[in-house]
Amino acid sequence: MLPAAWPLPDHVCGSRVHGFTTLRRGAGLSKPPFDSFNMGLRSGDDEDAVLQNRTQLMDIAQLPSSPHWLQQVHGAGVVRLDGDVFPSEPEADAAVTSTPGVVLAILTADCLPVLFAAKDGSEVGATHAGWRGLAAGVLEATVAEMRTPADQLVAWLGPAAGPQKYEIGVEVYDAFVAQDWSAGRAFTSTRPNHWNVDLYSLARRRLEKAGLRAHDIHGGALCTITDPQSFYSHRRDQRTGRMASLVWIAPH
Repeated sequence: MLPAAWPLPDHVCGSRVHGFTTLRRGAGLSKPPFDSFNMGLRSGDDEDAVLQNRTQLMDIAQLPSSPHWLQQVHGAGVVRLDGDVFPSEPEADAAVTSTPGVVLAILTADCLPVLFAAKDGSEVGATHAGWRGLAAGVLEATVAEMRTPADQLVAWLGPAAGPQKYEIGVEVYDAFVAQDWSAGRAFTSTRPNHWNVDLYSLARRRLEKAGLRAHDIHGGALCTITDPQSFYSHRRDQRTGRMASLVWIAPH
């Protein structure tokens, strides 16, 4: 497991808020090319293997409840999961909760996972932010859905396609620069009408505009494409599994 590296106060980080991203190997039953700890049911892997992987995840991480998975559509939809009755795999790309014991989960394999926590440990969130979701405002929508003021949130940017290897075309470039010309700083030209894009830079920019303080945004140094031992990467392998990023507030 790759723990969320956010410097929450000791009484919050140590006992209340927990967050991490799963790694590709170290557990699991999935066979190549999904080997071995694939969390994605819609990735083409054997369903029974994935379900057993998810059961192993609950045991290894000692989760307080089954994770709440989403039907991710690369949009900006956010669902609040509070109380005792929840929809089954709602169509959304982010979730938030203030209910202890509710485990939020998103799946990625190059897209950017972003975990949120209130500094007082009272609320958490999880967002799936690929380039389409980032451009659509999924991070801003997540912050807006949370009851905690933005300047009282911390965020962790988990493993994603890195700026040295994630090459994109005009469609992606225009989706950001047409909204904000200064977002062009996150793009490095590689050849005509192609750029390497820094998803981490774009995410930080948007989170700061949403009200988070720069020093409360952490992570953003890992590349899924260049580390096949640790991470799944759709861009690198096409047919591959998914990591899960989870966050929850420990039950009282």
